[in-house]
Amino acid sequence: MNILFLGDLVGEGTLPFLKKNLPNILKKYNISFVIVNGENLAEGYGITPNLCDQLFNLGVDVISSGNHIWDQDNIIPYIAKQENLLRPINYSEKSPGRGIGKFTDKLGNKIIVINVSCNLFMQKADNAFIKIKDLLKGIKLKKDCDAIFVDLHGEVASEKQALANMIDGSVTAVIGTHTHVPTSDLRVLPNGTAFQTDAGMCGDYDSVIGGNKNSWIEKFNLKNNIKKIYSSNKNTTLCGAIIKVNRDNGLTSFTDQLILGT
Repeated sequence: MNILFLGDLVGEGTLPFLKKNLPNILKKYNISFVIVNGENLAEGYGITPNLCDQLFNLGVDVISSGNHIWDQDNIIPYIAKQENLLRPINYSEKSPGRGIGKFTDKLGNKIIVINVSCNLFMQKADNAFIKIKDLLKGIKLKKDCDAIFVDLHGEVASEKQALANMIDGSVTAVIGTHTHVPTSDLRVLPNGTAFQTDAGMCGDYDSVIGGNKNSWIEKFNLKNNIKKIYSSNKNTTLCGAIIKVNRDNGLTSFTDQLILGT
């Protein structure tokens, strides 16, 4: 079983590039399940029901998210009903939607996907370490599912690395999102869990984290007077990770970084 995870999709201009390249990626790597982080797809700010439906129609199985999940008001009634769109599990229990789901891939394997938000320099959420540790007490690889995938949405590398090492051997993969910068540390940890500090974004890298360069420069020069910086769509790149799951224990037997585009 091979799982494809794509980091934060930034801007609607990502969709045509994804549509063009995803079928070839799925075929080349024999992918049976696709997860993407879609929280920046609506020009950098959240995601809409229409954009979610477009992703599902392209072959995406699960959309994870993060701190921008509530930026578009019309996503609230949608996420309350759409089980394949996740928000961080350690957000308030009163929040619509859910942060965990159990899904079936094209081969009939059962895959649990968990969306978690870090705490350092992020919006308020319950302690990620306590939440994931308590959650995994009731979920076991090869007993309850064939794979467990964690999208760890956070700002700080040390926090992501510490959490991943804490649950090494209990989940298939922990892949970081949010910074929009692909790190070169994708690897399998000692006890069999794949980890990468950040998968990087899918979007325009001739930018500042996917946004218009000049707007970001002006923002910092003028001390943050610009509230919104919309996504840049000149060049497009797909960044993510491919996880090969060991069918005997549900851990990772091999992983490879995906960077496709300019």
